[in-house]
Amino acid sequence: MSSAPFAVGVDSVVFLESADVIPHVPAIVGGIGLTDVLAWVSIGAFFAAFLLHWQSGPDAARRIGAVAWLLFGVFWLTMVPYYYYDVQSPLQTVLALAALPLCAYTGYLLFAGRQSLLLLTKAVGIMGLIYLPAETIPFVRAWLIETTAAQTHYGMELLGHSPGLSEGVNGYESRFDFDPNETVTGRTTYIVMACTGLGSMAIFGGLIASVTAPLKRKAAAFALSIGVIWALNLTRNVFIGLASPWGWFQQDWIVSFMTTYLGAEADRVSYLVAHNYVSQSLSVVALIGITYLVVRILPEVLAPLEEVLYVLSGNEYDLFEALGKDEYRPDKHNTGTAAD
Repeated sequence: MSSAPFAVGVDSVVFLESADVIPHVPAIVGGIGLTDVLAWVSIGAFFAAFLLHWQSGPDAARRIGAVAWLLFGVFWLTMVPYYYYDVQSPLQTVLALAALPLCAYTGYLLFAGRQSLLLLTKAVGIMGLIYLPAETIPFVRAWLIETTAAQTHYGMELLGHSPGLSEGVNGYESRFDFDPNETVTGRTTYIVMACTGLGSMAIFGGLIASVTAPLKRKAAAFALSIGVIWALNLTRNVFIGLASPWGWFQQDWIVSFMTTYLGAEADRVSYLVAHNYVSQSLSVVALIGITYLVVRILPEVLAPLEEVLYVLSGNEYDLFEALGKDEYRPDKHNTGTAAD
């Protein structure tokens, strides 16, 4: 099963393992996932735009960058069936649907002359270069998944649960081996690539790497964001991994609502509530909180965030002035010495 190279900031997925749950497989071209091809091509185009900006100036970079944004939007569109049918996540489905018009609009603005969007283009390209090799290099992928599974299992043991690990349907030692005859739902979960938190880490890694600032502050912001994401992601995996087999959300009224109006299987309700509603909602709050902490250390990241707000609202925002960080504005040509 192919998993998403990004997930709009809410990328942790713990899949339910059951003989009758068959993952949706994205369209295939010559044995290669169309989704993976689009991801690599779009990220390659983002990176090409960055190189062209560095070597040839902004005009060529804007044209290539506009194409990259359009391809990136198409990539997210191909993920809609996956989020809708497999993950059954309303939030991720809506975000994936919204990504195409937003990315196309960003590409249009860039092509029309909004040169400041090249910084955001650079950030997204770096995000992809952080994530995609880990997603596609087998031994790296295996190490990340199995390490995350082992750490999650240790977290479960701290809470008095020790199901053991076995091979999941993805071929990795990542399945929590609960006895179906002893649990409430008879279900269990297994860890996939999206459960590692690498997607969220790549987002902050791309933002931090894209801006010009002293290395000391960039390293501190990176270490803080990665550490917090790792801790929160581990907590979330433990929560979902226990809520699913032990039926923490199997209350009659929740089961009735989910099965009647959302088409859920009755014994899958706890997993869906824990993952798609509780965890993903808290993930959005967590990402906002992490962004706040990063901005305190590295105010330069406000520049790409201003561009995100412009694309979303059509209005110019001066976050540097609003937060009293005007001395860190890129056009001030700061060396950063006084702020270290």
